[in-house]
Amino acid sequence: MMEFNQIDRRRFLAGAAAAGAALPLAAMAPGIAAAADTKPAAGTGKFPFPADTNLRVLITGDAGTGTKAQWAVADAIRDLHSREPFSMALGLGDNIYEMGPTNENDTQFAAKFEDPNHDLDFPWVMALGNHDNSAIFPGDGGWLLRGDEEVDYHPLSRRWWMPSRYYSVRIPEKNPVVEFFVLDMNPVAAMLPPILAPYWAADGQFMNEQRAWLDAAIAASPAKWKIACAHHPYLSNGSHGNAGKYDGMPVPPANGADAKKFYEEHVLGRCQFLLAGHDHSLQVLEPTVESKGTRQIVSGAAGKTSSGKASSTTNKSLFENFADVGFMVMDLSPTAATLRVYTVDITTSKAKEVFNRRL
Repeated sequence: MMEFNQIDRRRFLAGAAAAGAALPLAAMAPGIAAAADTKPAAGTGKFPFPADTNLRVLITGDAGTGTKAQWAVADAIRDLHSREPFSMALGLGDNIYEMGPTNENDTQFAAKFEDPNHDLDFPWVMALGNHDNSAIFPGDGGWLLRGDEEVDYHPLSRRWWMPSRYYSVRIPEKNPVVEFFVLDMNPVAAMLPPILAPYWAADGQFMNEQRAWLDAAIAASPAKWKIACAHHPYLSNGSHGNAGKYDGMPVPPANGADAKKFYEEHVLGRCQFLLAGHDHSLQVLEPTVESKGTRQIVSGAAGKTSSGKASSTTNKSLFENFADVGFMVMDLSPTAATLRVYTVDITTSKAKEVFNRRL
């Protein structure tokens, strides 16, 4: 699959203003922003969320390629699920490569989600990635309404859980062990700035409403484990790098400076974990002084790899792999969180456990 180097990104950003002027006005119009109720509506046929206090959570990201690599990872997950059943899954964005869906009935939902994940019959809590919001350049993040097509797919699938662009899920519903806060950071990390719609700006209505919602939701959460889920990482040793320095870009939103500020003001020190994809790698990073004890985990290798490519960033890590596809598993109880990392051989679809630690 296509990768884009820094020169390509800089050239694109330099021409973004002109390109933005050529976009349909609808591409920059507001989408649905309100966080939604996470209870399945009666008669929807959704797979139910678990009621147990011991949970096994599948963590994948950047999966939606429809390629042999995605199928190999899904086959390995199916094999593990047959022996150690999963309670649910997290999909950390870039769900539909390379440009996102065109509508809620797009056949890509079948080819790049339903078919590869057949028999993995549990809720998949999904976040939006930059490729899910592409405008004229794969992954530019500039057509934010395109992400709404994935929200609209929510009532059409038993697995796919995305009732809004951002939302939270408490599990179990009463006396929750964990609450997942699913964020949409695309407006503050896009390569194409929201030139025609202040609604999407870093200080615009969408992000201000998301900030207010998240602050209130975290403060009100009775869960033992509070876990933020997004596509874009705060810290990463992968090719995209840390927020504020994404891809060596000089200005926001492309460099993620506004995403960095959002994480520092609204997530770090409030959630134990920040889960992200974006970099096609598997990383378990150590908390830093700046992260206020929040641990960054990157699981973005469910459909692509970085071909061994990392950045010059050297965040301290417990584990990192930039060469293999794979996935992660988090076991949660009221007293412990244990993370396992698996790499997958694309030829054989066999998984290998390469990391196992209580965090």
